[in-house]
Amino acid sequence: METRKKSWRTKLHVIIYGTNTPAGKLFDLILLIVILASIVLVMLESVKEIDDKYHNFLNAAEWVVTILFSIEYIARIVTVKKPLKYITSFYGVVDLLSTIPKYISLFIAGTHALVALRALRLLRVFRILKLARFMGASKSISRALKASRVKISVFLFAVIILSIILGTIMYIIEGDESGFTSIPEGIYWCIVTLTTVGYGDITPVTPFGQFIASLVMIMGYGIIAVPTGIVTAEIATQNKVAKQTDSSTDHAICMGCGTDDHRNEADFCYHCGYRIKEH
Repeated sequence: METRKKSWRTKLHVIIYGTNTPAGKLFDLILLIVILASIVLVMLESVKEIDDKYHNFLNAAEWVVTILFSIEYIARIVTVKKPLKYITSFYGVVDLLSTIPKYISLFIAGTHALVALRALRLLRVFRILKLARFMGASKSISRALKASRVKISVFLFAVIILSIILGTIMYIIEGDESGFTSIPEGIYWCIVTLTTVGYGDITPVTPFGQFIASLVMIMGYGIIAVPTGIVTAEIATQNKVAKQTDSSTDHAICMGCGTDDHRNEADFCYHCGYRIKEH
């Protein structure tokens, strides 16, 4: 009986988490279609004319989708050895957030639109279609951002100080007549100009103020380029390191938490520590 139970649990686990199997791909592709359909339903329901005419149908369809997602969420918890690992993982939180809004709407009015959070589940496309190139690129960018966070933080701090100084100068030069009614207004204008957004709600009118504005606009191009350069340099470094190490994977599925991108030589899951290979 125990062997049969384990066999059933293992098969269900492979279907739900095994994106490199035909059954797993079919399951996840159907899941994506249902997610898209759910998002479309929510969008249609937000249109008053459509909701007035088809409210009962849209509401019933939403409940069907919500129940399906609830069953799927429970199945994901049941089929892993360490449910808490899945529940607290990124995808676990996303799955929960995309399931509970409909239930919450029964008790709190106006929260039904939160069902649109299901769009986050589309992130599973990277796992479903096994787009290893994009998964690798995503991890590379993530590592690069983490490695360059100190440099970017220092740079942003310098930009904030520069915005305060220039905003104060513009407040002194332009004054209330030009819309610079306070130092925070000047800082707001400086940030909008530095980022090349240019709303145009506040504009300098004096020759000196326009000269400073021109300098700020030119600096804006360089300021936008600096973080890009920092991250790009880190990505190049990460790629160089990756080429020097063996990063090949066999996509073994961990029965403990569902992670499926382990190295070929891995015996244990790097996420939860569950044994992958039996010796």
